[in-house]
Amino acid sequence: MHLHVVSSTMTSSSHDGRWDARLWAALIVLCAVVFLDALDVSMVGVALPSIQDDLGLSTSSLQWVVSGYVLGYGGLLLLGGRTADLLGRRRVFLVALAVFAVASLLGGVVNDGTLLIAARFVKGVSAAFTAPAALSIITTTFAEGPARNRALSIFTASGASGFSLGLVISGFLTELGWRWTFLMPVPVAIIALVAALKFLPKHREEKAEGGHDLIGAVTITASMLLLVYTVVEAPQSGWGSPRTIASLAGAAVLLAAFVVTELRVKHPLVRLGILRSGPIVRANLGLVILFGSYVGFQFVAMQYFQNFLHWSALETALAFLPAGLLVAVSSTKMGKLADRFGTARLIVIGAAALAVGYAFFLRLDGNPSLATLIIPGMVLLGIAFGLSFPSLNIQATNGVADDEQGLASGLLNTSGQVGGALVLAVVTAVLTSNPSADPLDSFHAAIAVSAILGVVGLAIALTGLRRSRTAVMAGEETGGEKVLETV
Repeated sequence: MHLHVVSSTMTSSSHDGRWDARLWAALIVLCAVVFLDALDVSMVGVALPSIQDDLGLSTSSLQWVVSGYVLGYGGLLLLGGRTADLLGRRRVFLVALAVFAVASLLGGVVNDGTLLIAARFVKGVSAAFTAPAALSIITTTFAEGPARNRALSIFTASGASGFSLGLVISGFLTELGWRWTFLMPVPVAIIALVAALKFLPKHREEKAEGGHDLIGAVTITASMLLLVYTVVEAPQSGWGSPRTIASLAGAAVLLAAFVVTELRVKHPLVRLGILRSGPIVRANLGLVILFGSYVGFQFVAMQYFQNFLHWSALETALAFLPAGLLVAVSSTKMGKLADRFGTARLIVIGAAALAVGYAFFLRLDGNPSLATLIIPGMVLLGIAFGLSFPSLNIQATNGVADDEQGLASGLLNTSGQVGGALVLAVVTAVLTSNPSADPLDSFHAAIAVSAILGVVGLAIALTGLRRSRTAVMAGEETGGEKVLETV
C-alpha cells in the first residue's frame, strides 16, 4: 500500500465533525455526480413510450434502452472500483465524468435505436467508474462512525433522490421532447467536472498494490450480458429451445470462470474473502432486491399509465412525485437514525414498506383510485427507498479497509445494477409472453414479480435483525468487546 500525503485540514475537519467550506464543496460535487448517475437510470422511464413511437422499437427492444445503461453500469462497476483503488480515485472520477458528458450528448442526437442503446451503454460504463470512485473518496475522507454515516446519508440521499425524481423530471422534459432527457445531464456534468477539478483533494489517495484483473472483468460482464439477453429473448425463442438452453449454459460457464479466476489470480477483481462478512452479503442482496424490483415495477408502470390509461408524460411523472419527494426529504436524516437504531432495523422497516407498496399495485384496474391506491402505494415505496438505500450503503462499507473501499463500493453498486437488469428482463418477459392476454392480467403478473421479491427481501432483512441481536448479546457476554459478524 502506498500512502500519499493527506490534507491535514480535511482530515481534521472530517474527524472532529467540523466540515470546512472546501470539504462541503467536495461532497457536493460527489453528490451531484451520483445524482446524475442515478437520474440517468430512471429518467428515460417516462420517455420510453415516446422513444418507442419515434424510433419504432418493439417492447423487447425498448427495455434495452434501460438495460443498456444498467448493464454497462453494473457489468463494469467491480472493475471501476478496483481501478479507483489502483490508479487513484480522483483521476478515475474525472476521466469517467468527462466520458459521461460526451456520451450524454451523443445519446441526445442519434436517430437510430441501436445507436441510442450503444450511447446508453457507454454512459453506463462511465458511471461504473464515477460511482465507486465517488463513494470510496467519501469513505476514505470521513472517519467511520457518525461523520461517515452523515456524509454517506447525504451522498446516498442524492443517489436515491436522483433515481426517484428522475421519473418526475423526465415527465416535464418529455413534454418538450424525449431527447431532452438525454441532453439535460450534459451541462450539469460539465459544471460538475470543472468543480471537481477545483475542489476534489489532489493528494488524498491511498492506492492499493496490484494490477487489473482483465479476465475477471471480461468474464463477469459477458456472463451478465448473456444472461440478461437470454431471459429477454427466451419468450420468443422458447424457454426449452436449444438456443435458450445453450445461452443459459454459456452464462453459467462464464460465471464459473469468473469465480475460478478470482480464486487463482494474484490481484483479483473481487477478493472473495470480503463475502465472508454477513452484513456485507445481506447489504448486497438487499440492494439486488430493492433496486431490481423497483426498476421492473417502474417499467411496468410506464406501460400501464401511458399505454393503457393514456396518461400524459406529465401526469405519469406526477404519480411518482410522492415517492420522489419522500426520498429526497428523508434520506439525509438516515445517518442519525443509523447511529441511534442501527442499520439492521431500518432495513427491516424499509423492506416491509417495499413489499406492502407492491401489494397495493396488485389491485390495479381500468380506473385506479389516486387516494386509495396510487398515492398510498407510492408513499410506501418512497419510505422503502428513503430508509433502505442509505442504510444498505452504510452497512456495505462499514469495517472495510481503506484500500478496499473501492471494491466494497463497486460490489454494492454492481449488485443493484445487475439486479435491475435481471429483474427488468424477467418482468419484460412476463409482460410480453402472451400478447393475446388481457393487458391487466399481464400487468398484474409482472408486478407480482416485484412483490414476491419484496417478500424475499423482507425475509433476508429479518435474518440480519436476528444476527445483530445475537452479536449484541455476545458483546455483553464478553464484557462489551466488539464482535465482528462474519456469518
